[in-house]
Amino acid sequence: MSPSGRPWPLSFMFLLGMASEGISCPSRCSCQYLEVNCTGQQLQEFPVDIPLDTRQLILAANNVSYLPAVELSFLADLVYLDCRKNLLGDDLDFTFIGVAKLVYLDLSFNNLTQVTFSTFSHLLSLVVLKISDNPNLVAIENDAFANNTWLRHLDLSRTGLTFLDTSTVRDLPSLRLLGLSDNLWHCNCSFLDFITWMMESDVHFPDADNITCYTPAGLHALRMPAAEAQLHFSCLTQLYKQDYVFLCLVGFCIFLAGTMAAWLAGICAVIYEAHASKGEEEEDEEEDL
Repeated sequence: MSPSGRPWPLSFMFLLGMASEGISCPSRCSCQYLEVNCTGQQLQEFPVDIPLDTRQLILAANNVSYLPAVELSFLADLVYLDCRKNLLGDDLDFTFIGVAKLVYLDLSFNNLTQVTFSTFSHLLSLVVLKISDNPNLVAIENDAFANNTWLRHLDLSRTGLTFLDTSTVRDLPSLRLLGLSDNLWHCNCSFLDFITWMMESDVHFPDADNITCYTPAGLHALRMPAAEAQLHFSCLTQLYKQDYVFLCLVGFCIFLAGTMAAWLAGICAVIYEAHASKGEEEEDEEEDL
């Protein structure tokens, strides 16, 4: 109670509770209720002394090259993590194993090189994932997002990707927004299945005009609808060297089978004729006797 006999305001009681618990804020960061913001502070490492009840952590525009899985696991209630414009790269497998409640994750503008099943498989509640603007990202495993069934927004724009297997995104039941623009797509016959899925899917592709083929030279800068038409014509009518070899083998086998059948038929005919002639001679001899 206040000296006047009235109850303290709730905001004052909250601040008093924070003071009594001695909650600290990381150096060079600002802290509000359940939020820690360290944007643009030239941090080299993951900050220490982050309140354990933090729900939103913003580390954008720093020089952090490593996210410690143990320290992150202490933030079990974290739902929003913004790490864009840092130096994160190489191996992020099992990094997010302790933050299963994470809903929003931004890893854009970093140095990621690959995404495997173990990278995001523990983020069962993930809804938004941004890994765009990672020019060294060249590989995403087919089952990389298999456990992220709540994923609605996935941004893969402006990376080093040249190929993406259809199963990687087709089996995401909640996916509604997929960014694929300004990548180095190699539009060959193996990529036709993915392009066809794009044309038939209900997923929205922002900046669709910039989802174009990079290679081969004949399809360079061609948008996906036009590329699909070209590939349908060339891939479904074109025969490769191995196809001709296969057809030659089939033809040879058919020819050989026909020759063998004709030879066996000839032998059977000769045997039949010989047997018939012998029977006639025996009948003639019996008549003479």
